[in-house]
Amino acid sequence: MKVLQILFPVFSLVLVGFLYAKRFAPDMRAVNAMVLYLFLPALIFDVMASGEFSVAAYKWLAVASFIIVIGSGIMAWPLTRILKLPVRSFVPCMMFNNCGNLGLPLAVLAFGESALAGAMVLFLVSNLMHFTLGTMLLGGVVTLSALILNPVNLATLAGLGFNIAGVTLPGTLALPISMLGDIGIPLMLVSLGVRMANSDASNLWAGALAAVLCPLTGLIVGLMLAQVLPLSPEQVGLMLLFSVLPPAVLNFLFAEQYQQHPDQVASMVLMGNLGSIVVLSLVLSWLI
Repeated sequence: MKVLQILFPVFSLVLVGFLYAKRFAPDMRAVNAMVLYLFLPALIFDVMASGEFSVAAYKWLAVASFIIVIGSGIMAWPLTRILKLPVRSFVPCMMFNNCGNLGLPLAVLAFGESALAGAMVLFLVSNLMHFTLGTMLLGGVVTLSALILNPVNLATLAGLGFNIAGVTLPGTLALPISMLGDIGIPLMLVSLGVRMANSDASNLWAGALAAVLCPLTGLIVGLMLAQVLPLSPEQVGLMLLFSVLPPAVLNFLFAEQYQQHPDQVASMVLMGNLGSIVVLSLVLSWLI
């Protein structure tokens, strides 16, 4: 029952987006831009600038995020050779998971509001690696200016700066930023549903494989890290939840941008996120 209470709000909003897209076929470009430039940066700044957030308290969680991303890629790479799958499209889907759209709301519902900061650290490390290492794996070019001007990175730096300096925004400024951030999580879930409605499931073999291998490789690395890293029980739970999340929607957007088998990646994202209902039910039942 507890698992259903956690998963139902998340996937019900995804379903709302899916059904809305099937009926009205909305153009989500403006909405997605608002998430990227307004709501998600506001959420990140609000969490990072909070006096309750401590950089030192989450350093090992950041290390865990880095190792899970790299470790999943290392485990997936030889499988692409054996199964004759394209490395540039398949491996990134195993490395970069849906820790934004899906991971943030799941963490809060499973572990409470106090878990948002830790989930945010896991997301930020993975997101930064996606825009750097992920871009290079797909054959793209990474520029320093693009990284610095990324709204998510700017919000992270600004929030950490306020946090380290011990500066607190007055309530009249902090409240609207917090309100903008509160819009971000439900809107990301609806947006995920819209994207899934437009995804291609024609490459069933690759999609089914991703639905199994993405959480499996992450979980193997996560279980090993749980034995060696000095993480609190809540952080171990967050790390393991992070490790089994399905492929990120951003994988499809990048594959489309760099023309690396976008149809196949769309299938992996779609079937991976559908399969995550089963995977997350099992893992959450174990964790809580």
